[in-house]
Amino acid sequence: MSAAHRLLVLSGGHPYEAEPFAALLASLDGWAVTHLIHPEAEAAVGAGAADDADAILFYDMPGYSFEGGRAVTRPPSFAYRRAIAHHFARGGGAVAMHHAIAGWAEWPEWAAMIGGRFLYAPGEANGERHLDSGYRHDVRYDAVVLDPGHPVTAGLPPRFPLRDELYLAPVWGAVTPLLRADHRFVRDNFYSAAEAVAGRMFSNSGWDHRPESDLIAWEKPVGNGRLVYIQPGDGPAAYADPNLRRLIANALGHVAAA
Repeated sequence: MSAAHRLLVLSGGHPYEAEPFAALLASLDGWAVTHLIHPEAEAAVGAGAADDADAILFYDMPGYSFEGGRAVTRPPSFAYRRAIAHHFARGGGAVAMHHAIAGWAEWPEWAAMIGGRFLYAPGEANGERHLDSGYRHDVRYDAVVLDPGHPVTAGLPPRFPLRDELYLAPVWGAVTPLLRADHRFVRDNFYSAAEAVAGRMFSNSGWDHRPESDLIAWEKPVGNGRLVYIQPGDGPAAYADPNLRRLIANALGHVAAA
């Protein structure tokens, strides 16, 4: 891939280990990387930081503050929303990783772009009411390739092991399935996000969440571009995994070619 390809990386709003994540970004051959961190990233994007990006890597979870045992949310600025919509309208692409599926709870169009939503509190997603979503850290599972002929999965083994966080959250719309997790996405295997926000980590007491999709990577069209969502990517072990690095590199190359 030519070095002329420009990648805008957005992070912040959710904790992560900066040095291992920087090593992941450094492994992306052929990309000129600009990394912006919220809250400054929102203003920078609104002022034009995404205007010449071939692809955006969303590793952010903006629009939240956690206060008094609850999640307080706000929408993005009009300028930010306009800039992201313009990026896709002109054929720009994006990869959204891991907790990006939870970002901007008060911007429904963001969930529609991704094709899923992680909820920190009971609420609406895709026109339906949902309980708060589920999480489970340090799950050992196999990722299973669903479309071996797709550019995003090129070069990956048919299945490969990961140790990472999984989400129990709704997925919808015209998504192209790429990977699934060999794991049961049912209430007993996850903990309540709302309970965690309230200070009761690793609890699913009184939380009767329905089963959800086992998809952990998919593609969908957005405007004149496309977006690939990749659920793996919680921490250093995932950042360093060679199969996950290949998946991310493939996905970025694919969406930049839109």
